[in-house]
Amino acid sequence: MNEMQHYGQTYCDNTISNSNQTHILQLLQDESIGDSFMQVLEKKEISTLFQPIVSLKDGHILGFEALSRGPKNSMLESPAVLFDVARLYGKLWELEFLCRIKALENAANINQEYLIFINVDPNIINDENFTRGFTKEFLKGFNIDPENVVFELTEKNTVPDIHGFKKLIDNYKDQGYKIAIDDTGAGYSGLKLITDINPNYIKLDMALIRDLDKDGVKYALIKTLYEFCQVTNIKVIAEGIETENELNALIDIGVDYGQGYFIQKPINALADIRPDVVKSITVRNKKKSALYNAKPTTVFVGDVCRSNLCLEPYNICEKALQVFNENKALMGIPVVENGVLCGLLMRDKFFAELGTKYGYALYVNRPVSMVMDNRPLCVEYSTTIDVASKLAMNRSSNNLYDYIIVTNNNRYFGIVTVKDLLDKTIELEVNYAKHLNPLSGLPGNVLIEQKLTEVINHDLEFTVLYIDIDNFKVYNDIYGFEKGDRMLQFLARTISETAAGLNGADQFVGHIGGDDFIVILDSYDVEALCSLLVRKFTDGIKEFYSRQHIDNQCIIAKNRHGQEEQYPLVTLSIAGIHNRGKTFADIYDLTEQAGRIKKKCKEIWDSCYIIQ
Repeated sequence: MNEMQHYGQTYCDNTISNSNQTHILQLLQDESIGDSFMQVLEKKEISTLFQPIVSLKDGHILGFEALSRGPKNSMLESPAVLFDVARLYGKLWELEFLCRIKALENAANINQEYLIFINVDPNIINDENFTRGFTKEFLKGFNIDPENVVFELTEKNTVPDIHGFKKLIDNYKDQGYKIAIDDTGAGYSGLKLITDINPNYIKLDMALIRDLDKDGVKYALIKTLYEFCQVTNIKVIAEGIETENELNALIDIGVDYGQGYFIQKPINALADIRPDVVKSITVRNKKKSALYNAKPTTVFVGDVCRSNLCLEPYNICEKALQVFNENKALMGIPVVENGVLCGLLMRDKFFAELGTKYGYALYVNRPVSMVMDNRPLCVEYSTTIDVASKLAMNRSSNNLYDYIIVTNNNRYFGIVTVKDLLDKTIELEVNYAKHLNPLSGLPGNVLIEQKLTEVINHDLEFTVLYIDIDNFKVYNDIYGFEKGDRMLQFLARTISETAAGLNGADQFVGHIGGDDFIVILDSYDVEALCSLLVRKFTDGIKEFYSRQHIDNQCIIAKNRHGQEEQYPLVTLSIAGIHNRGKTFADIYDLTEQAGRIKKKCKEIWDSCYIIQ
C-alpha cells in the first residue's frame, strides 16, 4: 500500500519518524491544529475506507482491509498527519479506539464469508483497553464473529518480550481471530516474527511488488517466500498491485491473494471488484494451467515473455543512462518507435561505449540510435521455447546473454532472457516428468485428461483408441510381475512406434495405468493402425511365453484350489470412438460411451478392434 494508506490504520507508538518531525513541528505552528484534532475526537469525525483482498486463483474476495481517514478536505484528512498529531497530544489510544469502532460499525453485518483486516501495533495488542475492545460480547454488537477478524500486525517497533507476545497471540488464535504479518520484506526482523508466531497470512510490502515483472531479483525472492509459506501452511497476500503485469507475475509465481489500485482503490463500501479484473485473473490462471503440463516444444515464447522499459531512437544517451541508474536490475532497453522495433541497448555494452576515452562526451547528448544494436535476436510470439533457446545459444559469445526480443505480427511485444528460457524449460520438463507413468515413460492420467479436454473443446476431428490386454492377470500370476512389466513396456513401445509411423497425423499416446493405454489421433482413418497394432502385438508376445505354451496356445496351471485349469494366452482389445457426427459433453461422457465399445471387444475371444 502507499504511504498514506500505510499510516491510515490503528497504530500506536509514542514516537514520530524523523522524516515527519519537521512536518509536524510546522503543523504545530498553526494554533488551531490542536483544537481541530480534539474536535475530530469529540465529534468522531473519522471515516473508514475498505480495500478488497482477492484470490489470485479465481478472483473471489477473501476480505477487506479497513483504512481510516480524518475529516475530508482538512489537514487532518491524511492519516499520517492524524496519527502523528495524536502522538504529540497523548491521544493515540483515543484515536486508535475511535478508528476501530468506526471500522467495525461500517463493517457491521459483513457477509460471513468475508474477513475484515484491522491493523494493530504489536505493542498494544496486550493492552487492557485493546482486549476489552475485542471481546466476543463487544463484537457481537456489530454482528461480527471473531473468526471474521484478522489482526494485521505492523512491526514498527521491536517486540520486547517475544515469548509473552507469542503466548498472547496463541490466546487470540484460540478465540478464533486470525493473524497477518504486514510489510513482509520491508524490514530486517519480519522473518523472525513469522517463524515465532506462525501467522495465518503474510502481506508482502508494496516495495517488493513494484515493477516485479521487470526485476528478476524481486521475482526470485517472492517465489522463495511463497514456497516457504506453502511448506508452513501460511497464505501470501501481495499489497500495492498497480499494474496488470505485476498481477500476472504474482499469478505465475502462485501467490494466493492480492490487493492494490489495479484491483480496486479504497472506497467507503464493501463492494465487489470489477468484472474485468476477475476476468484478467481467471484468464491468466487458465494460461498458467495450460503451460503447467506442457513441454518446451509446445509452449510459445510469447507466453513467457515480459514487458520492459523502452526508449525511442531519438532519445539521447543521457536519458538511457538515467534509466539504467534508476533501475539497477534492468539489463537492457529495447528501442521502439510507434510499436516497431528499432534496436536494443544492453547495459554492459552501453556503459562500455561511454567508458571509452571521450565516449561520454561523444555520446551523452547523441541519440541512442548511435550506440544501439541494430540487429538484435528477434522472434515471433508463436516461436516455441525450444526453438527460441537454440536461436539464442547460436549467437556469438559477445551477444549470448542479450535480451531476445519478442514480436507479435511484427509489432514489438516484449522481451525474454536466456535465463527466462532456461528456467521455463527446466520447469516444464520437471512438471511434465512428474506426470509420466514410471513404468512406460508415457504421459499419465493428468496429461491424458488435459489432452482429452483439449480435443473435445476444440471441435476438430479426432479418434480415441482405448487399448488393453486381456487375460493379463493370469500371465502375471504364472510368469511373475517382472515379466509382466516387460510385456507392458513392449506394448508401450509398440503403440508409440506404430502411431508415430502415421503420415501427417498428430498423435498422443498415454498410459492410463496397469495394462490400459490410450491413443488420441486427429483423424478418422485409424483402421490400418489398429490392424497393424494387433499384428505386431500377436507376433511380439511369443517372446514372453515358453515354447510349450505357444504350441498349446494356452497355459495349463493349477488354480487356487489346486486343480489344473486351462488359461488362454493374452490378447489385445482396441475400442475406438470418434466425434464424427457427434459431440461429447466432457471427458466423462466420452469415456462412458467408449466403455460400451470396450465391453463388446471383451466378448470376442481373440485380439480385435472395434471402431464406433
